[in-house]
Amino acid sequence: MPRRPDTVETVHLAIELLRRIPRHPRKVTASALHRQLQEAGIQRDLRSVQRQLKMLTEHFSIQCDDRDKPYGYSWMERARGLSLPGLNEQESLLLSLAEQHLRNLLPVRLLHSMEGFFEQARSNLHLSGDDADRAVREREWLDKVRVVSTTQPLLPPAIDDEVFNAISNALYANHWLEIRYRNRAGQLQEKKVMPLGLAQQGEVLYLVCRFEGYDNERSLALHRFEAARETSLGFRRPSEFDFSQYDRDGRFGYGYGKQIRLRFCIKREAGMHLLEARLSEDQQVVEHESYYEITATVVDSEQLTWWLQGFGENVWGVGKRALS
Repeated sequence: MPRRPDTVETVHLAIELLRRIPRHPRKVTASALHRQLQEAGIQRDLRSVQRQLKMLTEHFSIQCDDRDKPYGYSWMERARGLSLPGLNEQESLLLSLAEQHLRNLLPVRLLHSMEGFFEQARSNLHLSGDDADRAVREREWLDKVRVVSTTQPLLPPAIDDEVFNAISNALYANHWLEIRYRNRAGQLQEKKVMPLGLAQQGEVLYLVCRFEGYDNERSLALHRFEAARETSLGFRRPSEFDFSQYDRDGRFGYGYGKQIRLRFCIKREAGMHLLEARLSEDQQVVEHESYYEITATVVDSEQLTWWLQGFGENVWGVGKRALS
């Protein structure tokens, strides 16, 4: 296949760089841009990136902060930046929300490759001139929507950035991980693990994985990792592992997939919400004068026990019947 003309290669590189340069006061170095391009599968040497950045500062509203090395590049404060086709108001809002709430669940490489889109979304929500009124309404929208906790809000435990990056990259690439992990009992373990999934439960992130030499899954809290290193050794993802089924089996609620027929009584004031947000598709409710009698098919777990106990004296007559 003939090689594409140099002009096409140059234009492609320029567009990719323009998408990734942030707006002032944020800035990015040539080395960081070079790394982002590599992670997005765009192979260019650092010198080519530096030459292209010099050209862009001469023809676009891009400034180079050369007061200290390494130099930092950014769009000028009132520059319009690079418009991305099809990124309308609703998409800008959606991307801004996704950046806030999904940052810990997206692969690091994907986040880096999406930075240009996130930057454009932020730019679209800070328009000026004739679009000022619309921009105000769209910025206000981000203050009108929230994800609200159903339990006592807690601050998320700290996670080491290098640990998270290694786990995220290995999970994305299906590479074995070498980890140093301290469990809840305080015991330190050094293991090689097969990363299979990442889940957020409340404020805590969990890695679902298999230890080398075992065929069962474990959930490890990311904030308990003391170190993690992505290896170059790949693995074939187990065909029998279904992450959705792992969740449905109640594994994050300390259950093992055992389904039961649950029956309990609950005072009307405490259980009224269960008429709207049901425990299961086959939930049945018998209404009495001062309480509801509820039956439903659920997965038995410690989390279910804690949930029932949380109602205190408002719940009684709890019965569990195992299903074959």
